[in-house]
Amino acid sequence: MWLGRRTEESGRERLTMMEAKLPVWVLFGLGATQIIGYGTLYYCLSILVPDIAHDLAVSEQWVFGIFSVALLIGAFAAPMSGKLADRWGAGRVMAMGSIGSTLTLVLTSISSGPVGFAVSLTLMQVVSAGVLYSTAFTAIVQAGGRKSRTSIVHLTLIAGFASSLFWPLTTWLHGWISWREVLMVYATMHILVCLPVHVGLARLTSGAVQAARAVRPEETATPMRNGTLIFVLMLLGFAIEGYALSAMLVHMVPLTQALGLGTAGLLIASLFGPAQVASRLINLVFGGGLPQMWLAVIAAVLMPIGIVILLSTIPWFAGAVLFAVCMGLGSGLTSIVGGTLPLELFGRNGYGSRLGWCTSAKQVTSAIAPVFMSMSMAGIGVHGSLWVVIGAGLAGAVAFALIPLVIKMSTVEGTASFRTNF
Repeated sequence: MWLGRRTEESGRERLTMMEAKLPVWVLFGLGATQIIGYGTLYYCLSILVPDIAHDLAVSEQWVFGIFSVALLIGAFAAPMSGKLADRWGAGRVMAMGSIGSTLTLVLTSISSGPVGFAVSLTLMQVVSAGVLYSTAFTAIVQAGGRKSRTSIVHLTLIAGFASSLFWPLTTWLHGWISWREVLMVYATMHILVCLPVHVGLARLTSGAVQAARAVRPEETATPMRNGTLIFVLMLLGFAIEGYALSAMLVHMVPLTQALGLGTAGLLIASLFGPAQVASRLINLVFGGGLPQMWLAVIAAVLMPIGIVILLSTIPWFAGAVLFAVCMGLGSGLTSIVGGTLPLELFGRNGYGSRLGWCTSAKQVTSAIAPVFMSMSMAGIGVHGSLWVVIGAGLAGAVAFALIPLVIKMSTVEGTASFRTNF
């Protein structure tokens, strides 16, 4: 009896470790590292491209093309990063990612020609999988207990300011120093700010991973019926939404200008960022009880609704504003759902690996979308291309909407099977 009680108490202790509350410093620390990560590995390049192209004696289109290829190759690193996060703890992966980000930023800054630049930029996007959203979400789930979903929303809210901070910061720095020196400054940020946070986080997540391994099978969640089909639908939804969102974001300004809005297109595009942050605030305040399956559907539907409003009201400026707001709201919610939907559907066991596959699916389609959108506009025109994006957005919404239907059917089948066996 004593042994039985001791085993039961040990199980409770391990489960308590898994349900520990996320320390406040982790949330704000990760917020800082996500802002730095996205700002230095992604957003700053759009500001530096003209100087990079001039220095390397290539066209700006070549630099953007290499960046798209680097993003595409980097997408395939996300599943491995997630798998390692499940095995070692997300904090360790992020600490190694901070070192890798520093090294690749330095390599990119000292590249002497187009080939060296292309290789360094590709390596940068490969290691970025270890420090950006998917691994950060995994760290929160491993160390954050039952409040993980709320913490993920908080993190997306903080990290949403990455572009707002790093576009002007990069512009200001580049006014004083060259693009190479800017990247050196950003490499230093990863060592001085990101690495200490991630090393501290490694202690928490490694302990959580060990506690999860120690839990007996009967103490973990029962596998979901039709789990493979649900996972495929989730991947499909994220991939389609990634394509539609990327196609619109890259071409938003020229699209609105081609539709007759002229210079107002830039103003309209500038509304996207505030709307994105607003969506996260709204969800934080009012979306606590909403299942993430339906939040995914809402996020997917907002963009097609916005495009329909745009096409129906051109050249009415207010209609274009509503379009930009819908785009921002949908994008902001999609960032949240990217971390919370896999958690709601499959739980914490294997969360990092699943999230890695979701990130990979979304990033692959996001990388090819700008090229396909350009080809579409050249072939069938702006209006036809927008209707294609509307169809894609609705297809993504359908994929997400099928998930609760499959779950309900699985529940009915399980109940019928239980009654028959009984």
